[in-house]
Amino acid sequence: MENEKKKVLIIGSSAKEHALAKVFAGYDFVEKVYALPGNDAMGEFCELVDLRCDDSSHILEFVMENAVDLTICTDEKAIKADISSLFQENGQLIFAPSANSAFPMISKSAGKKLFYKLHIPTPRFGIFEKQQLALDYLKKSNYPVVIRKDEASKTADRQVCNTIQSASLFVEDIFLSGESKVLLEDFVCGHEFIYYVITDGYHFLPLTSCGNYKFMEDGSGGILTPGMGAFCPDYKLSFDIQQRILREVVKPVISNLERRGTPYLGILGVEGVLTPDGSYSVLELKSFLSDHDAQAVLNLINENLYTLFEACAVGSFADDYEVIDVSDKASVSCVLSSGKIAGAVIEGLELAEDDADINHFYTKRNEFFEYLTSGGRTLVVTKTSSTLTRARQLLYENVDVINFKGKKYRKDICIFND
Repeated sequence: MENEKKKVLIIGSSAKEHALAKVFAGYDFVEKVYALPGNDAMGEFCELVDLRCDDSSHILEFVMENAVDLTICTDEKAIKADISSLFQENGQLIFAPSANSAFPMISKSAGKKLFYKLHIPTPRFGIFEKQQLALDYLKKSNYPVVIRKDEASKTADRQVCNTIQSASLFVEDIFLSGESKVLLEDFVCGHEFIYYVITDGYHFLPLTSCGNYKFMEDGSGGILTPGMGAFCPDYKLSFDIQQRILREVVKPVISNLERRGTPYLGILGVEGVLTPDGSYSVLELKSFLSDHDAQAVLNLINENLYTLFEACAVGSFADDYEVIDVSDKASVSCVLSSGKIAGAVIEGLELAEDDADINHFYTKRNEFFEYLTSGGRTLVVTKTSSTLTRARQLLYENVDVINFKGKKYRKDICIFND
């Protein structure tokens, strides 16, 4: 491996792809990392490729023309376009699930139906393709209620509503925006987590767990987001619960997809809530690491990711790996948001980057080589240290030196009352 230079393509343009690209760019044996389409921050250490993520045929042409050794696709649009199957049919190595195998991760309603079929604990839910039926369901719902679009998007795709009035308005907005399906589910109060495994579709191994912060405001208030921060490993997730998740969720899901003839290749995340009765409830499945926790997780994996992903792609994973080497250190991450403000200069990045990992969402770089806010979630700052307490302290010291107009973030990540 050390004597053979490799070329890697990463498909995606958000914070998780930024984190992944930094890892591969740091390997001596990797000659070049391409990012498609990537973002301006990734352009500092990757060659950006100006193609759409879902333009599978042209991406395949690029890979073959440039002798790319391994493609890693984490973008849901590209996965939905079934780039994985196209690559496999043409003998190109790719670490990504097929469109059919990832359908329960991309479509939230499909995931819920799979939970129901496999008797996986999940909140009571309803799936509706007609607005009036959804509004009728809300009249009989327990509040608060969670309302989701069927697929994730950069705009508001989920909301927790405390009243039938606010819930009805959000449902109406979803259908008015052109969505054809809405998912309604009971809100479950408790500690939120994500548990990650890696699999070749047949054999799977655990990676780590993350304590998950989804709400915008301290104390889990404000709007519900895809993620505002995380810490890992999640000490609140007991060994017993982890084993139950592997036995009652991961194994049945992977086995079901295999029996369908659509084995799932990649990283699979189980997002859930620890319930007051000491059990758990599964909210959804993730088709890769999340933007807000990717760097935190990657910082704890001691394996060579190229070798690990390649083993899954070529089918030698079960023979090559009995366990994933995970560090005993701890990581804490925090998302910085600029609200509705886009185009504001971000100051202090060079100071924080000396001590912490910083990943960008969709920031732009101006002619003065300054990064500008993108509106909404803008940066993820991550710190890894010997303990969660120390990692948290150092994280917020670095968050403090980054400044931009409209800066907003949670100040209670990794603060525990128990």
